[in-house]
Amino acid sequence: MKCFECDFELCETDPNVNTCENAILCFSSTVWHQKDKRFQYRKGCLAAGQQHMVCGPKNVRLNDTHEVYMRSNQQYSAYCCRHEMCNNWFPTINQNALNANTIAKSGADSDSGSAGDGFGMDGVFIVFGVLIAFIIIGFVAFVIFRLRSKHKQKMSHLLRTGLSPPNVDRNGNDCTYNEDLRVTAAGDSTLREVFEHSVTSGSGSGLPLLIQRTLAKQIHLEECIGKGRYGEVWRGVWQSDNIAVKIFFSRDEMSWNRETEIYSTVMLRHENILAFLGSDVTSYNSCTQLWLITSYHELGSLYDYLNDTPLEDKQMLSILVSIISGVLHLHTEIFGGLGKPAIAHRDIKSKNILMKDTFNCCIADFGLAVTHTQTTGKVDVAENHRVGTKRYMAPEVLDQTMKSDVFESYKMADIYSLALVFWEVVRRTRVDGCCDDYSVPFNKQVPNDPSFEDMRKILLSELEKIIRESWAHNPSARLTALRIKKSLLKISTDYLSTIKEDISLEMNA
Repeated sequence: MKCFECDFELCETDPNVNTCENAILCFSSTVWHQKDKRFQYRKGCLAAGQQHMVCGPKNVRLNDTHEVYMRSNQQYSAYCCRHEMCNNWFPTINQNALNANTIAKSGADSDSGSAGDGFGMDGVFIVFGVLIAFIIIGFVAFVIFRLRSKHKQKMSHLLRTGLSPPNVDRNGNDCTYNEDLRVTAAGDSTLREVFEHSVTSGSGSGLPLLIQRTLAKQIHLEECIGKGRYGEVWRGVWQSDNIAVKIFFSRDEMSWNRETEIYSTVMLRHENILAFLGSDVTSYNSCTQLWLITSYHELGSLYDYLNDTPLEDKQMLSILVSIISGVLHLHTEIFGGLGKPAIAHRDIKSKNILMKDTFNCCIADFGLAVTHTQTTGKVDVAENHRVGTKRYMAPEVLDQTMKSDVFESYKMADIYSLALVFWEVVRRTRVDGCCDDYSVPFNKQVPNDPSFEDMRKILLSELEKIIRESWAHNPSARLTALRIKKSLLKISTDYLSTIKEDISLEMNA
């Protein structure tokens, strides 16, 4: 296709003399130069791909044979057409409007001035657009940086000052703590999924799931659920899941260190050991606080549960088996590259055993625990001013005749305490539809050597034998954790078989 062709001065004198060939489109353009206060004109041929730069995207069909493209503003106006020698005029610029109307202008109008380069204006627009984009991106980055800085300053201030109202626990104790710490947004997995994977994967590492020195910023403390001599226990939220936060006072740093050390023991993780998630050191009202983060069990301790709920036979057996399973795992040394030392708890009691559900328990509180490995033969007893619970102490511990350098002595002391817990559980078990009120061992209302005369069934008589042998005065005469577990499993099996036979006889009758 042929088109008229001219540049600048030639367009003013002879705009329709020269021609060009092989065009996809013909074009003519008018450019206003503000500096020179004059117009510049051009005509020519466009090859494939050039029409968008010069003519713009707007397509207007004037008639069946003329297809034109027009682009216009206050400084530039272009006319493109797809017809032989169709660019025989120049578009005009209306400087009084943003969108100029294009009108035909034949020849080289003397009032039009000189031609200009339409391609150069597009380059200016591109550079200007890129510059604007960089300015916007820089501004957004600056705003984000400022917001993050303010957020960090606010969090630092919240750690230094406490502004939240006081909370009261279930016993009326003031457990005020800063509630302006918030949990981070939940990710793709929940705490439950993470914990289930860590238990079922077979690793049993027992190592913390969360990174120290970052937990306080990720956890929102919801309510105080307990308070004692050594600190407070809070229910918190981490990634939409409930967790338990045990907050030690700074004077009990040795207990916190020991418990963190024991929980971090390789291969400690077990379904009947409280799941450890991590530990942290933080500051509140200029006071150092030591956090121990574990899984949360809403039923509370075995002590709380027995106070409120009588047990059935099957439930009682399941609870006892779960407790002894946890003690057995602690007492057992695991050999190998990722082994576990033998661990004695030294403070077994119903308040240190938590209810995972109505049939299963887990053991908690390892602040007094001791460890032992056969390789070294050394009993590792951490320095700690804290002592155990006297009500549950074995006689040799109370009269200080226990051999403190022999690890078996600590295990037998655990078995004595365990027998007292068993007594608490069995006492709350229904027999012929009724059961005794809850009582701690050696309460004023019961003798020091509790009687099982009211336990008429064989099941409870067998349990009485286990309990009596476990709290024997002579440490060497007490049963081991493995022996107790095997006896309980046998009683449970025999008891369930008896129930099935009774049901079968009743149905046949």
